[in-house]
Amino acid sequence: MYGMLLPKNPVGVVDAGLGKTASNSTMTLAVPTQYAEKTGQKITIDGVELVVLMAPESEAPAEFMFYLPKFKAFCAAEDATHTMHNLYTLRGAKVRDALLWSKYLQTALDMFGDDMQVLFASHYWPTWGNDRIVPFVRAQRDMYRYLHDQTMRLANAGYTPREIGEMLHLPDSLAKHWYCRSYYGTTYHNIVAQYNLRLGFFDGVPAHLHRLPPVEVSKRYVEFMGGAASALSKAQASFDKGDYRWVAEVVNHVVFAEPDNVTAKHLLADTYEQLGYQSESASWRNIYLTGALELRNGVHKVPVGGPQSLDVIRAMPLEMFLDYLGVRLDAKKAAGKSLVFNLVLTDTKEKYTVGVENCALHYSQGHASKAADATLTMTRHDLNNVMLGDTTMHSLVIGGKAKIDGNAQKLGEFVTWLDSFDFFFNIVTP
Repeated sequence: MYGMLLPKNPVGVVDAGLGKTASNSTMTLAVPTQYAEKTGQKITIDGVELVVLMAPESEAPAEFMFYLPKFKAFCAAEDATHTMHNLYTLRGAKVRDALLWSKYLQTALDMFGDDMQVLFASHYWPTWGNDRIVPFVRAQRDMYRYLHDQTMRLANAGYTPREIGEMLHLPDSLAKHWYCRSYYGTTYHNIVAQYNLRLGFFDGVPAHLHRLPPVEVSKRYVEFMGGAASALSKAQASFDKGDYRWVAEVVNHVVFAEPDNVTAKHLLADTYEQLGYQSESASWRNIYLTGALELRNGVHKVPVGGPQSLDVIRAMPLEMFLDYLGVRLDAKKAAGKSLVFNLVLTDTKEKYTVGVENCALHYSQGHASKAADATLTMTRHDLNNVMLGDTTMHSLVIGGKAKIDGNAQKLGEFVTWLDSFDFFFNIVTP
């Protein structure tokens, strides 16, 4: 969605919709020394007072806006920017609540609307003058409320997500403001997101309850269409008429049924390019064009920056690291097996009992199990280095920096149950 793999030219990435593009460098994190905890809270930083407006579960699970009385300046975080934002971000994340989002913007107007003289955000340029700020915030407020409420209205009338996405458009009073346009989020996928937030993925149609997986369903579709050659012939005719959404639907089945069919991949790539060029949303454009790139050239692996930096790992609660181990646990390798081990961190004084049974990981904090297969004792500092990949547990044990009491072989077996993930993988091909 950020076009990181695309060339920077008129037929490649233009920008990311919310800014020019994402950084491709190492992420870092400064651990806070003060926390915003409630609306109305006053915090003074370097002599400057700010007043907190909490906005959790709007653009982010943990979000807050703030007002600087001395400068009559309001920071809207990412809740009021010069575009329609994402209620579901296409890179993958929790669905965001447009109803709460709208209410927080109303609270901002109630608390500070009469006094704001400049509004700025985490992305985009400032807005100057109360006479321009207030209409801007009102329009953003109403846009998110409209997307939520009208989706729920039509859902209650029996319409399904994709039907609602086709039916609803912003009213002219909103759509004609460029800061409500779909340069980033879009009306369509934000509507589908709000349906999913309130009612879940199932639209009530029985045929959609337990669908065949993509490759299997595509093979059967292609067979029903008279084979790949017949499907591509008809799809080319639809392409020539500019019916690109339909071509994408049809030819995607051919690609998943016959992933080595070069003619199908090139036709689908041509189709994705046309859909990308027609997209007002930079995210949609970048996704379509990146899909076309993969179809023509395969998965393109390039050096990328990532979230795994020392600062981020230092700030990561140990529970989050253990939860990540649970995600990495390969159920097939752990089937029928179990273990319990203690993890003791001497520098942070933390103790955890970690167990695996029924192909799932669990842990308890604050005590060590006497029945554990093994006890691993080390520092959080050294564990951070293992997480970074700068050292291995084996090296730490050999060097005397980590100690294993009990069945070290059992602990080693646990490591073999953990999966590793490649940053790049197929998306538009099976």
